[in-house]
Parts: sequence; structure tokens; C-alpha cells
Amino acid sequence: MRIVSWNVNGLRACARKGFAQFLNASRSDIVCLQEVRAFEHQLDPQIRKPNGWFSAFAPAQRPGYSGVGIYSRTEPERVETSLGIERFDVEGRYIEARFGRLSVLSIYFPKGSGRDRNNSRVPYKLEFYAAVFDAISRARRRGPVFVLGDYNTAVEAIDLARPASNKTSSGFLPQERQVMRDWFKAGWVDTFRQVHGDAEGHYTWWAQWGSARSNNVGWRIDYALASPTAAKRIRDAFIWPQITGSDHCPIGVDVDL
Repeated sequence: MRIVSWNVNGLRACARKGFAQFLNASRSDIVCLQEVRAFEHQLDPQIRKPNGWFSAFAPAQRPGYSGVGIYSRTEPERVETSLGIERFDVEGRYIEARFGRLSVLSIYFPKGSGRDRNNSRVPYKLEFYAAVFDAISRARRRGPVFVLGDYNTAVEAIDLARPASNKTSSGFLPQERQVMRDWFKAGWVDTFRQVHGDAEGHYTWWAQWGSARSNNVGWRIDYALASPTAAKRIRDAFIWPQITGSDHCPIGVDVDL
């Protein structure tokens, strides 16, 4: 089984850049999306319900903002789009698909920077992390769990090109990084690091200015985390920087089930 995740930075825009071709060429069984930024009825039919795919979306209430989705070759037995906390659910950041005992989640974690770039949303971001942790802890008791998405945090210095100049930037703040380290201590596995160790220069997001992508001045903020039972089934974990269409690139895992 191949599970892929991609922050598409607007699915309608990404569709104009070849998303449908990517979906079918990726050889994926499940594709998780973040930052869909559209209501389902706004998507073209071939994107909303492509042939051969089940699809489900969790949009934000605010038009053109946030939103997550999941495509799968097999229809899940259940889809959940709510954390049960209104201030999180209105932003369309959480969707879970269950396939028997297996759970796959697509999550768009908030940025902490805030509208004025003063880190005003960091408390909201950390509260969201806590709510997701509770949800995935429950899911993990049912069976293997994969939590894919844009986490908006680079955990270690090797996860971004310029750590020294970003120490006070949301996405690399000590309290944000510590949350993810606590998740790892609780047994959640960063699948890319499990496979590739401390390999440097592997990023998933690049600023859209200053030739950041061509110069590979990026951040690794998109992850596929696995519960302990899921991590045992990992055959490969990958980042696809050659895939364009967004300021993020796809990431994913190959799994033996």
C-alpha cells in the first residue's frame, strides 16, 4: 500500500497544474490533501469524484481557507471530520478514514505566526496539537495509525536550511518543537527519519520568492507519522521534491499490510 500526502496550496489551482495526472500517476492507494481551500461543490467533477477513487473532504467554514481531504482506491468503512471542538472544526483541519483496523488521517496543523507575524496563533496551534494527540491516541488503541499532513513545524535543525535565522519564527519555536518530540517519546514514529536517518537537505516546503526552491532553501514540515504497530510495516518513506504545482511537495510511505 502506498499512502501519499500533499499540501496542494489550493486544489483548484493545483488542478490547473496537473493534479489529476499526478493522482493517477502516483500509484497511490490513499492520497491525503491539505489546504484544499475550496468547498466540494466548487471543485470540477473530475477532481471532486475522479474515476476509480473514493473522495471525502472537510472544508473550513471560511471560503478559500484551509480544508483537508482524502482520496482512496477503496472506500473506507468510516470517515470522521470532527475533533468535537468547534474552534478547531470550523477551520477544516482534520479528516480520518478507517479501513478495518487501519486509520489514516490527513491533518493541516495551524501556523502559529498569526496575521501580523507576531506568533499570536501559537497558543491555538499548541491546543490543536493537544486535541489531535488525544484523537490519535484513541485511534491507536484500535489498530495501526498513519497521521499525514502539514505539521507546520520543523523539529530539528536538519529539518530546515537556515535554523539560526529562524529561532524566533513560528514553525521552529522551542515549544512547538518540544510538542513533536513529546509525540515521538510517546511512540509516534517519523517515518522519513526511520528510513533515512539524519540525511540532510530534504525539505517539503519552500518560500515562493528568492529562488528558494531552486536553491533548496526549505523546511521539512510535512510528515507521515506512524503508530508503533504501523511503523513496523514501513517499507519505504519518501519526499518528492520534483513534483510541482504547490509550494509544498508530496511525501509518503510504502507499507506492507
